[in-house]
Amino acid sequence: MSPPAVPPVGARIRRARLARGLGLRALAREVGVSASLVSQIETGKSQPSVSTLYAITTVLGISVEALFDAGESEAVAPVAAAGTVPHALAAFAADPGRRIGPLVGRAERETLELDSGVVWERLGHVPGTDVGFLLVTYRPGGSSSTSGGLMRHAGTEYGYLTSGELVLTLGFEEHTLRPGDAVCFESTTPHRYRNDGTEPAVGVWYVAGQSVQ
Repeated sequence: MSPPAVPPVGARIRRARLARGLGLRALAREVGVSASLVSQIETGKSQPSVSTLYAITTVLGISVEALFDAGESEAVAPVAAAGTVPHALAAFAADPGRRIGPLVGRAERETLELDSGVVWERLGHVPGTDVGFLLVTYRPGGSSSTSGGLMRHAGTEYGYLTSGELVLTLGFEEHTLRPGDAVCFESTTPHRYRNDGTEPAVGVWYVAGQSVQ
């Protein structure tokens, strides 16, 4: 089975921005980047870094998880508060086509290619929940921030590294993750990931409570 068609991330950002009546320069000003960069991201000429992507979705009032949704309505609609089991089941019944799972084969993963050598693959999603469940790859030299700055965003972050090495800067401390190491922290703590090695760093990440109201 082929993976679901996923529009370019820039197109989804543009739809969300226009749906909120926000100008390109206004979005750039809120995010703290140039208007030309936002324009290049929206037109697909550039990919956002992880930190820029989180900043953009925070300003637009959507979750990063929403950017995986292929449908136009899902891409621009704010995510609801943490869903209950009945809410999730109702979402399945209302739109079974948007159900990702319960089994997601390797060839079925939806993928986001980001700047600085970072790739996110969605491992699953329960409609009505605000959880990011991802296979994350940092290629050699890859980083979550092109500027080297730290990022903050909503949610609680859990990660487990399966291969390679990844350096996590968390607040004023730096940690080197090796295969089998795990991390968990509040994502509002300033942080950054980078791969200083010569092999890809791959791990499973779970970010809960990332919705923006």
